[in-house]
Amino acid sequence: MTTWMIKGHAFGSCNCDYGCPCQFGAPKPTHGACEGVTSGQVDEGHFGDTRLDGLRYALLFRWPGPIHEGNGTCLAVIDERGDAAQREAMRKIVHGEDTEPGATHFYVFNSTMSKVLDPVYAPIEFDCDIEARRARLVVPGILEARGEPIRDEVNDTEHRVRIDLPNGFEYRMAEIGRGFLKSGGAIAIELNDTYGQFNELHLTNKGVVR
Repeated sequence: MTTWMIKGHAFGSCNCDYGCPCQFGAPKPTHGACEGVTSGQVDEGHFGDTRLDGLRYALLFRWPGPIHEGNGTCLAVIDERGDAAQREAMRKIVHGEDTEPGATHFYVFNSTMSKVLDPVYAPIEFDCDIEARRARLVVPGILEARGEPIRDEVNDTEHRVRIDLPNGFEYRMAEIGRGFLKSGGAIAIELNDTYGQFNELHLTNKGVVR
């Protein structure tokens, strides 16, 4: 197994209501099925001797039921700016390869897939301010997504809430907001004001760095 580490920031959104039942170990997502996106930028990282600094990724997912029941479909989009070694390293990481079983969300998600589509190498526009709960993700011709703070229905102020997962396989702490997503092609999704999360990305092949 090749030793790897990635550190940066991440944004994700799914079709669940604010909070997302999965974050609390609930057996079923809000609407029975699950679909969404997870994305990030590696500010500092490596896969063996291959540096990954500055590279980005996005993953589109769809499951016909709860994630743990499987039969999912996944499309990985990997930053085209990487050379051949960097692209392959990023592909392995986001597909859960060279990772201890169950150690990361990439591994867990991939273990529930019945169809893993060929990765796409494309330009990825990505901005994420975790504390402000704002993000922007664009892959031209494939997807557009954004994240915003939840708005208080009474006075329209920004509502702030966090999820703390001391033993999680994706993050230690996430700021929670709302997400918007539109994608086309093999995994066409349209989400409007659903669950969004913003978190530090700090993983190795052994799991979240704590």
